[in-house]
Amino acid sequence: MTIQGTVNKTAILLGIVVVAALWPWRLLFESGNPALVLPWLMIGAIGGFVVALVTIFKKSWAPATAPIYAGFEGLALGSISALYQAHRPGIVLQAIALTFGTLAVMLIAYKTRAIKVSENFKLGVIAATGAIALVYLLSFVLGMFGINLGIFSNGLVGIGISLVVVFVAALNLVLDFDFVEKGVAQGAPKYMEWYGAFGLLVTLVWLYLEMLRLLSKLNRR
Repeated sequence: MTIQGTVNKTAILLGIVVVAALWPWRLLFESGNPALVLPWLMIGAIGGFVVALVTIFKKSWAPATAPIYAGFEGLALGSISALYQAHRPGIVLQAIALTFGTLAVMLIAYKTRAIKVSENFKLGVIAATGAIALVYLLSFVLGMFGINLGIFSNGLVGIGISLVVVFVAALNLVLDFDFVEKGVAQGAPKYMEWYGAFGLLVTLVWLYLEMLRLLSKLNRR
């Protein structure tokens, strides 16, 4: 495992995401019918979730499963991005710029050791990430019964929560950088380059979606 190899694999996965995203994107703007992209959104989201679980539990399969995951995520992100863009032109480009800008800032902070990855730091980020997942799950379940927690609203509470989630997602990038660096130092096998790239892609997808949600809330105000 090498850092350059992981960077190359990450670039390949991002390329697959972009290519796959073009299909639902073009489908919406050529047809003008949002309903046509919904099946692709479901296929991408469910397929990506299943393949991600397989990759997590079978790391040695990452050279095959990571590109498949990227393809599914491309379909999902292309669909979601097109729907956002149709309602708020320009929001997708803003979200992409903010996502990669955040990636650059966190990489610089990590390389300069402005952020030190201690065990307490790892536990804190993991705990915060788990708490966010539980809150999202709780909101989804309660929403089925007509109870709204307000975390997806465009009020001050909703915007504040989005800012916190974006911050936690950005900190997860630091954990990804640390994972790759330690894998290289410990002489991890070559397939771990794909797994490291997969981990980075998962975090970038999450960060991008949260950026879209935050920008949408701010625009609605």
